[in-house]
Amino acid sequence: MDETGHLRRPNDLEAIAGLGIRTLRFPVLMEAISPDSPQQCDWRWHDHALDKLRRLGIAPIAGLIHHGSGPRYTDLLDPGFGAQVALHAGRVARRYPWIKRFTPVNEPLTTARFSGLYGHWYPHTQDTASFLRCLYNQCNATWLSMRAIREVIPDAELVQTEDLGKVFSTPLLQYQAVYENQRRWLSLDLLCGRIDRSHDWYQAFLDAGLDQAAMDVFTRSPCVPDIVGINHYLTSERFLDENVAHYPAHHAAGNGRHCYADVEAVRIAGLDGEVGPGERLREAWERYRLPLAVTEVHHGCTRDEQVRWLLQVWRAAQQLREEGVDMRAVTVWALLGAMDWSSLLVQRNGAYEPGAFDVRDDSLRLTALGQATRALALDGDYDHPVLQREGWWRRDSRHYRPHAPALALAPGRPPQQLAITGRTGTLGRAFSTICEQRGLDHVLLGRSGMDIADPDSVEAALDAHRPWAVINTAGFVRVAEAASNAERCYRENASGAEILARACARRGIPMVTFSSDLVFNGQLGRAYMESDEPSPTCVYGNSKAEAERRVLQAWDQALVVRTSAFFGPWDSYNFVHAVLRELAAGRRFEASDNLHVSPTYVPDLVHASLDLLIDQASGIWHLANRGLLSWHELADRAAAEAGLQRSLLARCAQAAPRVTALSSERGLMLPPIEHALSRFIRECTVPWHTGQAQQRAAIRGAM
Repeated sequence: MDETGHLRRPNDLEAIAGLGIRTLRFPVLMEAISPDSPQQCDWRWHDHALDKLRRLGIAPIAGLIHHGSGPRYTDLLDPGFGAQVALHAGRVARRYPWIKRFTPVNEPLTTARFSGLYGHWYPHTQDTASFLRCLYNQCNATWLSMRAIREVIPDAELVQTEDLGKVFSTPLLQYQAVYENQRRWLSLDLLCGRIDRSHDWYQAFLDAGLDQAAMDVFTRSPCVPDIVGINHYLTSERFLDENVAHYPAHHAAGNGRHCYADVEAVRIAGLDGEVGPGERLREAWERYRLPLAVTEVHHGCTRDEQVRWLLQVWRAAQQLREEGVDMRAVTVWALLGAMDWSSLLVQRNGAYEPGAFDVRDDSLRLTALGQATRALALDGDYDHPVLQREGWWRRDSRHYRPHAPALALAPGRPPQQLAITGRTGTLGRAFSTICEQRGLDHVLLGRSGMDIADPDSVEAALDAHRPWAVINTAGFVRVAEAASNAERCYRENASGAEILARACARRGIPMVTFSSDLVFNGQLGRAYMESDEPSPTCVYGNSKAEAERRVLQAWDQALVVRTSAFFGPWDSYNFVHAVLRELAAGRRFEASDNLHVSPTYVPDLVHASLDLLIDQASGIWHLANRGLLSWHELADRAAAEAGLQRSLLARCAQAAPRVTALSSERGLMLPPIEHALSRFIRECTVPWHTGQAQQRAAIRGAM
């Protein structure tokens, strides 16, 4: 709530209401209201927020403990944990008696695994007994909390959330799959009073230190959920295989009896039709016959894949409802995105994944996921050209074992394409490569296919290909030669971009074009923002500044991306590659220590540009990896990352220091430069020495 800025923005809830949402999972967290002592409560922020929700006509589902143990004066192994949560629950009910739905403890089984079995979260234990006590204490907290709530609100409903991922395996590991598949139901079985003395896990709870009286509470007086909320992720379903060598090393796992690979089940071809949200929801319905909801839909991936995943879950829920399943809701989680969830919150990396809104500029920018949310809430359907292909989890390229490359076409959808100009350029080829990876149909056009400075050629190409959007990477790029080729530079960079923008405007289709940090003179003394006035000092910079002005005048919905000093893994014509090539050969390399730039890793630039395009962003955006470096500092960091001899680097100074680095007031979209350099070293497909791939491999292997 703090890291996404929600605590500081008073108008978030109005924006959420604008999506058409009428029921909202909302935190009324114990550790936020009583962080230091159960006797000290601060309700001010929640009073204001919940009153606003009520006035907006949005019914909250109040979450009291989300993940972890709540405030620091208790924990999941504390025998008094349940009583502490119930005390908070009763206070919430008395203060907000109009709230009808509650989730006292979110995902108790998942939290018990992460806290008690795997040691990721406090109290960081790693044994089955601790896991079962953590699980029991959370379910007990739910039982006690609902009793306290219903003393005030007799018709209050329990919305109990859980991740119900299933485990599949090879025959050898079937025993492990059976064990984990029994375990995944424990929280709901306990609440529903199913863990009696004949249950397979009853004795395990006793062995963990719980007595029969504690266990029998649930069988005598179950706390049956009014709605079972299923939180399903692409990684929820797993496949266990003793053939560890068939999979990437990071999937290696074991149970003390066998070593095996633990991989995402969606990557296993033989499981097609057995995995997915529809199958898991159907299992939950058949087991409990209780109303269901999907209470978290999130995919930390590219924007097109986020939308594809949401639509798959939505359609699965619709299908189940048509089959007679009591499906109540689909929840887009989380509306404001997730911070550091990619590391399960065990590292503070500032890794942000947007949700329905992107909050990186400390405001709410609606993403394509938010547009889909609004369409589903208001109209029950959503369409976008990216939906013509299935998500990566349904494409053949997902498999760890080789398969013939193919892109699964969504049923009943004619293919639509992106048109990408600049066929022979680094950026155009990078867009084509990444569009292939992301399942985005496209055509990559050279000058013979579309001369952007020739209106007739542009019109003919757009009529022939009928793209849903245009990405312009064509243009004159040789900065040092621009002055002697000024006419050609302006024709390709300014006139061509304008002609293309006018053609896109007439058709009402999105367009992306690229500009440069050289629209600035570098005299400001800090990194430039989007609102800073251009001040070019060279022909190339002037041509790009003129292009920006003309494009936005011709098509106010165009997206103009300024970037800087880009380098990528698929070409040898970039500064970082040149540094590594020279140093690896034992040659001296000289770089300026006076000119500071924002180095930009091409894959990051392309992914962020595609996300903004799909979000229908417009205007000028700065996209560069975070970090302000001189060329010499960039060379030094690249050499250090590659393990090469840095003493061969030399400084050269220009007449006066300049800073043409880029920052952003619209949101820092790209990761830090350190991360980019690390990935460049790992991902580089072009040898640092032409024809000496073996030496490059030896250098990389020694790092």
